[in-house]
Amino acid sequence: MDINVVVADESHIQYAASICDLVYISAQERGTGIAKRTPEYISAKMLSGKAVIAIAENGELAGFSYIETWGHQKFVANSGLIVAHKFRQTGLARRIKQKIFDLSRTLYPDAKIFSITTGLAVMKINYDLGFHPVTFSELTDDEEFWKGCSGCRNFDILQRNNYKMCLCTGLLYDPAQHSGDHKKQPTENTQ
Repeated sequence: MDINVVVADESHIQYAASICDLVYISAQERGTGIAKRTPEYISAKMLSGKAVIAIAENGELAGFSYIETWGHQKFVANSGLIVAHKFRQTGLARRIKQKIFDLSRTLYPDAKIFSITTGLAVMKINYDLGFHPVTFSELTDDEEFWKGCSGCRNFDILQRNNYKMCLCTGLLYDPAQHSGDHKKQPTENTQ
């Protein structure tokens, strides 16, 4: 089945509730924390051109991710990566991550891009894009970002450690370390 990975817009708002459901189900299955988002939040990301969505040729939601800016646009978070069950193990997560990374680099070329995750597959994809693991102290110190973790089941761990450590791994892409390399070449077909 062909899957189109595009920057989300107004036409994709119909998928917002399904995206939230996918995120919730994934968090329950993995037993790890994924910050909860509302359909309104997801819709706002789509309307602002700060989200990527994957839609199968039959119109079925296949995956999603969005970006958020922090610290006066000095930091950009690639967040909310989700792939529907039937589309996993197909390379779709890599395609979505490449698209959201490219969108982040286009909209905020000088910003440091970061991601926090508990998923080994996401860590590998980020590494292939040029990210490297960092302590949370190298990520944004914007309190609003860390409030976004409050819906995560592991938020108490983050709080107990003064927002310096949790079960997630912090990953950072610093464009200053990749001068002349606007876009990392994908390792798989990104159609």
